Amino acid sequence: MANSTRLPDFIIIGAMKSATSTLHNQLSAQPGIFMSSPKEPNFFSDDDIYNHGLSWYSGLFSYANARDICGESSTHYTKLPDYSDTIQRLKAAIPRPKLIYVMRHPVDRLISHYMHQWSEGVISCDINQAIDRYPELVDYSCYGMQITPYLQEFGHKAVLPLFFDDLKKNKDRALNRVGTFIGCTQPLIWIDDLTQDNQSSQRIRRFYGYELLINSRPMAWLRKNLIPQALRNRIKKRLTMQQRPQISDVQLARLLKSLIET
Repeated sequence: MANSTRLPDFIIIGAMKSATSTLHNQLSAQPGIFMSSPKEPNFFSDDDIYNHGLSWYSGLFSYANARDICGESSTHYTKLPDYSDTIQRLKAAIPRPKLIYVMRHPVDRLISHYMHQWSEGVISCDINQAIDRYPELVDYSCYGMQITPYLQEFGHKAVLPLFFDDLKKNKDRALNRVGTFIGCTQPLIWIDDLTQDNQSSQRIRRFYGYELLINSRPMAWLRKNLIPQALRNRIKKRLTMQQRPQISDVQLARLLKSLIET
């Protein structure tokens, strides 16, 4: 039976490009846990979505069973100085939240973020130029800056810090740390064959007409049946990032100094 008054019992608040999608999907596959769809409602962060009202947000969890533990995953919640109203909006709706913050090596996160934005067509310049031009690449890797306001507002017990490497190398242990934190009464089991999301290095770079030429079923059929595989491979190669971006020694030194000081 639908429950029209549910709010999440826990929220994965970030960080972007730190396996939050993987964690969301793993939790969604566990019995007794209900994860929102869409994965990232960004309700408390994005003004236009927040204007839908709390009843809209609650509706994302309305089909959870009465005993389900409900969660969502919105990395916009740890994107300061952007989305600066997030914490106060969250506190007004959920005064005592359980928050999960996933971190990876800050430089690796930045590089993955850059690759994501490059594939989306947001950034077109070299990564060393992008670091100077797009401050969010660095800001979102400043984990102290992002998480300190939550610790100050809700207390240390409200936040579970989790690490990208644990989700990759110690999967069951990391998943069960989450399970204990959110109140699961039985062990959680990592499912290895779930589809992995957000593989930026494999994405076709967006361009004008992308949706029509790449995502439409008729065009997919035409590409497969009329365009030789060799030609398709050459085109794809030009539209995907072939090598991992390299940060210069000078830029890396500046970057590390900035991350340490923030």
